[in-house]
Amino acid sequence: MTVSNDEVLSRGGIHVCQDGPRDAPALLLIHGTAASARSWEPMVPLLTRSHRVIRIDLPGCGRSAQPDAASYAVPDQAYRVGAVLDGLGVEHVVIVGHSSGGVFATALAEQRPDLVTALVFINTGPSMAAYIAKEVPIRAASSAELTDVQIRQAMNDGFRTGFEIPQSFVDQFRDIDFSVFGAMSQAIRAYLDERALPQRLAPLGKPLLVIFGEEDRRWRPSSAGDYRAVPGAAVEMLPALGHSPNIEDPPRTAVPLLAFAAAHAG
Repeated sequence: MTVSNDEVLSRGGIHVCQDGPRDAPALLLIHGTAASARSWEPMVPLLTRSHRVIRIDLPGCGRSAQPDAASYAVPDQAYRVGAVLDGLGVEHVVIVGHSSGGVFATALAEQRPDLVTALVFINTGPSMAAYIAKEVPIRAASSAELTDVQIRQAMNDGFRTGFEIPQSFVDQFRDIDFSVFGAMSQAIRAYLDERALPQRLAPLGKPLLVIFGEEDRRWRPSSAGDYRAVPGAAVEMLPALGHSPNIEDPPRTAVPLLAFAAAHAG
């Protein structure tokens, strides 16, 4: 049975989109900070021929509700994502995280090693020591007050130099609740400061693929090598791409992702 992108679910206040055949191996896509499930739209058609593709809006993002307890701690967020997968009847899943989405993927693998079979990170920094982005001050009470030019300036380092940011991503930025953005950013920093991702992943024994655009301006590209501390981890560097290869060049990003997912599907 094929589930259309138009069939949208809400489980526990979390907005869920599903594409592809229900009986295919499950692939969970987790977006980064200041984004939503919509950020994966360029990749989805490339993945659904062989996978049941599940996308979520993290709590407080996109069309998902804010947590009742207002907790944005990474383990709490991961627990909610795991509950969504349980509700969908998913028993094994390969998780793909873009940017900070890889942080939530790591937390879920720590909590639910029975559920997570393998992980793919797309430009996920291994620790805060690798963070090189320059802060862009945004003086507005809400994103609705910003012009498209201001938004593109704020998002600029999330892509390779010269990339024309699509209007759809500008529109996604306008949906951001700045209080949620701040809370999530602090929670992610706290999680990484507690322990770097390679140190968390090494004892789990989960297959790991790290895809990194060589022109990333948010995370030091050479830091991708830190993941080699994880036994068996594979690192794929993509020349001429920035922080968001899944948006800048979906076909090129899909090639190593699909090969890896096929080898490690539950």
